[in-house]
Amino acid sequence: MKNLILTFLLLLTLSIAAQNKYITKTGSVTFEASVPSFEEVKATNKNTTAIINTENGEFAALVLVKGFRFKNALMEEHFNENYADSDEYPKATFKGQISSFSVDDLNNSSQQKQYNGTMTFHGKTKTLSNEALSISKNTDGSLKITGKLKLNVADFDIEIPKIVSNKLSREVDVTFEFLLNKK
Repeated sequence: MKNLILTFLLLLTLSIAAQNKYITKTGSVTFEASVPSFEEVKATNKNTTAIINTENGEFAALVLVKGFRFKNALMEEHFNENYADSDEYPKATFKGQISSFSVDDLNNSSQQKQYNGTMTFHGKTKTLSNEALSISKNTDGSLKITGKLKLNVADFDIEIPKIVSNKLSREVDVTFEFLLNKK
């Protein structure tokens, strides 16, 4: 009987703790490094995992680098082998915190928030400070988080060969969209 009560309390504690987290495994991250007058250099990964702790605004995302899809298969191959070294560095991660976050203040209209954290890609970590995102709470209770940021390829030790240096931007536009459901 004592074990049954302890098991029940443990399960109750775990279910209460889980109610403070929202998660998705189908988030979308897109990057673009195109320059005018040349072929579009753009890829999207629609299998990004993201989680937010609604108690404190902690936020994390994980992207499998080989999951980025380009219009051109050869471009995808070059990205994975020559730039991202995705066999050696298979994941890109973000860990951070959304400032002034309160799930109780959210509704179906987007609120602009700031976030701080670290992005790791290609074995290098960069601190991101005071970046902006939009967050809202849908009528079904899910949370929608969207945002944009610019990253410099040099911050992640990615070298662009001279032969293609005028065809690729050194500043990459990254957009993300996550629809997170209660865990």
